[in-house]
Amino acid sequence: MDSISVSLCISTYNSHKALKLCLESILFQTYLPKEILIGDDGSTEETKVIIENFKTKTSIPVYHIWQPDEGFRLAAIRNKCVAAVSNDYIIQIDGDLILYRKFIEDHVRFAKPCTFLCAARSLINKKAASVLENNGNIDWPYIHSNLNRRNYSIRSIFLATIVYYLKRGINQVKYIQGSNMSFWKKDLCTINGYNEEFIGWGKEDNDLAYRLMLSGSRIRFLKNAAIAFHLEHGDRSVERFHINVSLFNKTQKQKEFQTKNGINKFNII
Repeated sequence: MDSISVSLCISTYNSHKALKLCLESILFQTYLPKEILIGDDGSTEETKVIIENFKTKTSIPVYHIWQPDEGFRLAAIRNKCVAAVSNDYIIQIDGDLILYRKFIEDHVRFAKPCTFLCAARSLINKKAASVLENNGNIDWPYIHSNLNRRNYSIRSIFLATIVYYLKRGINQVKYIQGSNMSFWKKDLCTINGYNEEFIGWGKEDNDLAYRLMLSGSRIRFLKNAAIAFHLEHGDRSVERFHINVSLFNKTQKQKEFQTKNGINKFNII
């Protein structure tokens, strides 16, 4: 396991209190990343302050990758992070997750060539999430007493291994959650990363996973491993959801694994 060098990519947008808790949970990981890249979709100054403070607490290189606030452009900021990573393996999370201490260790444990992983998450209800964010501290007993999807918070490598080896077809991409995934950088480069035509919430992760599978990568799901706790928050921006659905349907119809509007603009492929 020690031979895999990990870049941890974190997506965030104006959720600096949640990001603070996310970053704090990284400090307790049993397997530390070689670098942390925070993909910021146009946050204000509060997020920068949180990141600068975190840099003083760790020797891990931390990079703040920012883009102007021009709407929900998650696909674009994730591509910027992929282009900037310097390691072979990428773990991708959202900045509103609190990571269990063996989170990175589990992703690395199940990493295999030509394979990408999608893990689950437990949900911290909105009221409890607000308390944690305002207190600014990770309170594990309080987290465990305020969970939805509690079964996803139970770590068992035996159960995780059984789920991992279940046969998975390409139709399984409908279960993808981009907030807790990992991949090999070379596999993302093969498909030219995320399609940046996806703007607003929804389907950019399904599209990515579908194209990865078209290119020959296998999908594997992690349950009872790579455990993370999602801080519930406000409503999603769904104005363009129907457009994103159409884009994903187009990918499925055309069956082309390389997107034209991806990471090639950074000259890394």
